[in-house]
Amino acid sequence: MTISYDGRSKLARSVVDFIRSLDVFTITEHTGGKGSYQLSQEDVRAGRVESFASSDDMFESLGI
Repeated sequence: MTISYDGRSKLARSVVDFIRSLDVFTITEHTGGKGSYQLSQEDVRAGRVESFASSDDMFESLGI
């Protein structure tokens, strides 16, 4: 199970601190993951992104 929360929220941090204080759960913090910007930059570098002059051109390339 994964619980995501906004670390800027005082209430969310309080709840997480409370859960930690119970010593019932093992909490692993995940901070090394790639964000959406990094993933999109990888897509651009790998050539997995296409550009179109208009939406009509895009739909035409999709066969729609």
